[in-house]
Amino acid sequence: MNQDIRKPIIGFTCGDLNGIGLEIIIKSLSDSRLLDFMVPVIFANNKAINFYKKGLPDFQMSFATAPDLDKLNPKQVNLIQCWEEEAAIQPGELTDIGGKYALISLEHAVAALKNNKIDGLVTAPIHKKNIQSPAFNFSGHTPYLQHAFGNVENLMLLVAENLRMALVTEHLTIQDIAQHITKEKIKQKLQILHRSLQKDFGVDKPRIAVLALNPHAGDDGLIGKEEIEIIKPAIKEAKQQMLVYGPYSADAFFARGQHEKFDAVLAMYHDQGLIPFKSLAFGEGVNFTAGLPIVRTSPDHGTAFDIAGKDKADASSFTASIFECIRIIHARQGYRDMRLNPLKKISHKMFANAVDERLEEH
Repeated sequence: MNQDIRKPIIGFTCGDLNGIGLEIIIKSLSDSRLLDFMVPVIFANNKAINFYKKGLPDFQMSFATAPDLDKLNPKQVNLIQCWEEEAAIQPGELTDIGGKYALISLEHAVAALKNNKIDGLVTAPIHKKNIQSPAFNFSGHTPYLQHAFGNVENLMLLVAENLRMALVTEHLTIQDIAQHITKEKIKQKLQILHRSLQKDFGVDKPRIAVLALNPHAGDDGLIGKEEIEIIKPAIKEAKQQMLVYGPYSADAFFARGQHEKFDAVLAMYHDQGLIPFKSLAFGEGVNFTAGLPIVRTSPDHGTAFDIAGKDKADASSFTASIFECIRIIHARQGYRDMRLNPLKKISHKMFANAVDERLEEH
């Protein structure tokens, strides 16, 4: 690894205090080899961390409280104390306390991102109901971050070694999906995806597949007209700027392994994309918010209240999220350097390759 490249500072939010967030953070950061690639900063509280550490005897994560973000120790896990009072932790329970401190952690981390004190963020899972408040009136992390960074249009992009899955719509009821599928929105998401594949993943000429909305891609209008009236026209116009194909019937597309022929897939709605993604990602999927000026990743699962506090949570997706966050930070830097100084591009590419190798080990 090139020692001239500064290790990125990666922030971690604790997520819902009663979920598996702190457990998977502790399990991931117990591997001291991660310190070769980053300076980790947890936004939480030492009592909360110690509460979960007691139930994880096989995972020894050492950490120290940093006085502020300008005085981090690059050779250890750092804690930024976001609250001092005792918080009632009840693993597996949906309580207001769990949501309250999840938001406090998130607010501190976002402030650090805005002030350029950290280089990237990995968020532990929140519960979308108990985090609701006047300060958080959003359906999840993605719209919250969009609002926090100037309502920049973004894209939910699920990433695994064998598949990248993007969504046109996210957390909507089934009955509301069709009315949110428009030609302009599809084109917008395709543009964000195309730029991200180039800037964040180093794909010069991405090939993108677009899924249909209706069964059998609408069967020429017999099962819905969205393919004819909206999706195909959007693809036709997008073809003027990028390599985009479809619309493909979702069931046949994945059954025939067609996803392996493309650099990314654009699904119309949440379950259409996430069901095949989670089936094919083998527990190591990462949720990346593409299009934002900052790098944020998260595991592809929720709070898992049913196993919280029982030392049963698998940290594989969270560990993959850490490596993906680091890799994207260096990919973006390499993309910028390529336009300024070609020699710097090589260094950042070497660092990104080292991260890729470590990710494969996990």
